[in-house]
Amino acid sequence: MPRPVGRRAEILDTFVRHVAEYGYERTNLGDIADELGMSKGTIVHHFGTKAQLLRELEENYMSQQLDAVRALWQQFERPDERVAALMYASALLQVVSRDATVATQREVVQLSDDPAMLEVRKLRSEMQQMTVDEISRGIDGGIFRPVDAEIATFQLWGSMQWMWVWFNAKGTRTPEEVGAVFVDVFLGGLLTDRLNLGKLADPKGQIVAAVRDALTAATGS
Repeated sequence: MPRPVGRRAEILDTFVRHVAEYGYERTNLGDIADELGMSKGTIVHHFGTKAQLLRELEENYMSQQLDAVRALWQQFERPDERVAALMYASALLQVVSRDATVATQREVVQLSDDPAMLEVRKLRSEMQQMTVDEISRGIDGGIFRPVDAEIATFQLWGSMQWMWVWFNAKGTRTPEEVGAVFVDVFLGGLLTDRLNLGKLADPKGQIVAAVRDALTAATGS
């Protein structure tokens, strides 16, 4: 989906910030209109409904994540490196794209059965399947222990999707350090040989640098 520009982008950015701060249900188009010095009708003209704003928020966010992950897949071959990159990306998004990350993660079940959210569901499924595939590939290659790859993926994404609740962007832990703990614990339980775990869980390592570059390119921030 093309990124919105001009007045449309201003409306969407403000909506994202309100959802991140107040939640979807308490976000009011009238409040957004007042803040931007426009009529509510202007917002309706650009987006139609609040639900459409949420759909666009989530579709933009997931598209950016997938763009970043696809770029990372071009740089890293091994499944353990790719899974580590996913975890670092999830942690770094808490600061690189904070409002959109919080808004999306806290409202992940909103409109989940809406037919118009089909594209968002496809994007989420693609991201999840990429994770399942890498864990499965690691198992087949003897890099990971034989586990249920789908359940391991649910465990991984479930924990990362909850990060918005407790992560403090102004706290003492950097997102790189948080990501390194995720890598150490999750991959530490999967790897058949932990010799390279220290390298994978290095918050100043090559994987983190590549993830930062990929997210910057994907989000423009």
